[in-house]
Order: sequence, then C-alpha cells, then structure tokens
Amino acid sequence: MSAEPPPAAVTVLGSVNMDLVATVGRRPAPGETVLGTGFAAVPGGKGGNQAVAARRSGAEVRFLGAVGDDVFAPALRESLVAEGIDVRGLRTAAGPSGTATIVVDGDGENTIVVVPAANHAFAELGPAEQAVIAAADILLCQLEIPIPVVAAGFAHARANGTVTVLNPSPVQRLPTELWASVDIAVLNRGEAEAIGDVLDQVPHRVTTLGADGARYDGPDGCFTVPAVPVRAVDTTGAGDAFTGALAARWAHGPEAALRWACAAGALATTALGATAAVPDAATIARVLAEQDARPD
Repeated sequence: MSAEPPPAAVTVLGSVNMDLVATVGRRPAPGETVLGTGFAAVPGGKGGNQAVAARRSGAEVRFLGAVGDDVFAPALRESLVAEGIDVRGLRTAAGPSGTATIVVDGDGENTIVVVPAANHAFAELGPAEQAVIAAADILLCQLEIPIPVVAAGFAHARANGTVTVLNPSPVQRLPTELWASVDIAVLNRGEAEAIGDVLDQVPHRVTTLGADGARYDGPDGCFTVPAVPVRAVDTTGAGDAFTGALAARWAHGPEAALRWACAAGALATTALGATAAVPDAATIARVLAEQDARPD
C-alpha cells in the first residue's frame, strides 16, 4: 500500500471579494425589476474561494492578493484567517475592496458582476511574494487580478520548480509566454471553446462538465470522471471549489484528484454562497466512500 502524500503547500495568487448575493424566483429581464427573496454578504472572489477549497481539502495554503481600506476589508481578511490560511501576503490598498454582485434564481443559476477594485492594485510581485511562490508545491492563479502579475508569478514558479495551475476565468487574451508557463489548466466547457487550440500547449488540461463530471487530457491519457449527484441550491463558486480541491490533491495523481474535485464541486452547490457549502476533506472522503460502496 503506497504512502499518503504529505499535505500540498499551495500558494494562491488571486482575488478576494465581498459577494453581495440576492436570491430571486427568476432573474430579471433587461430593464425589469423583480422582488428578491433573500440577501447575504459573503466573502468570495475566485482567489479567496479557491484558497478556502484547497485548505478544506487538506492543503497548507498561503494567499497573495489585496483588499481595500473599506468596511469590507476586515471581514475579508478574517474569513481567510478563520480557515487557517496564511494571509501575511494579503496587502491593504487605498480605496474599496473587490465586490461581486450575484443574482441567484430558483433553479440555482446565477448572473455575476465583478468590480475588481483593490484586486487590480496588486500590480507587481516583491521579493517576499516571490519567496512564497518559490517555496510552494503549487501556484494557483485565476484572472481577476492584473495579467502581468499572473505572468510574473508563473514565470517565477517555473524557474523554481513550483507546479502552476491556471483557472483562466474570466476568459481573456493572454500572452503566449504565460500559456507557456502553465502546467495545469482548469476550465469549463465554455471557457475551453473560447480559448481554443492554445490549450494544446498546456500539458495537463482539466475541463469541468457540470452534471457530467470532469474530463482530463494529458500525459496520463484522456478520461472522464462522473459527477456526484446532489440537489443544487446555488452554483456560485462550484468551479472554484473544484479547482481548489484539485490543486490540493494533485499529488495523488490526475484521476484521483479529479474524482476528489468533482465531489467538492458538487457538494459546494448545496447551500447559498460561494464558500458556505465547500466541503472539508472528511466530508469528501465519506461521500466518495459511500459512492464506492453502492452497487453498479
């Protein structure tokens, strides 16, 4: 029996936002006003969400990013600290923190407007941030912070043997040299179609397929891992839960990591908010064990 890999050291270079979540029976048409059924202010941002997911899946996580000096900043910082995430690399910038305005309908589908604010103040890496990246097993990035910072982080990671994971969301044009520094790309079907053939240069490609699970393409072959069936309440952050969990478990091999991440992503849809339902490692392990115990 092979030994369990030690907990991964994951550095997340990314965004942290306050998610302002409104629930409605149906989302309004353009120009229409509808009455909502609920509201919550929940810490989020793709970087923050993925950091929480990686931490709950057992990784040791350090976060590099920025909050503002507004009323949301203390809550955003404390939300990461409460998870056991190292936030010594979380800067404070003048002005507002990042926000996301999210409308969730009765089917659990959502629309989202992100205002980056302080996240775009993180414009360069200093020696301290570079040292954190070099010491990590995995550097995990998204695209809600300035692209030059992501590119610089990946280049430094590659130079120091740190595995790079990119969730290219929101989709945008990226420099060729950035793609050349990506070891693992994690994206959904729509993002994969929008990016196209440039993905072929990425060694490991993971595509989330919603209720159909997730597909892997790379040196370990091509295979699909099925989803864990759940009753979805809010799909906000499901992809982030998947990505953070995948990074945390990558050392277990692509197939095991995808299976773990599919469970994390599915379970994350079972409550309102991006991180409220992100499961911990014990919950994921239990759900997978129950799935294995079911007869075919």
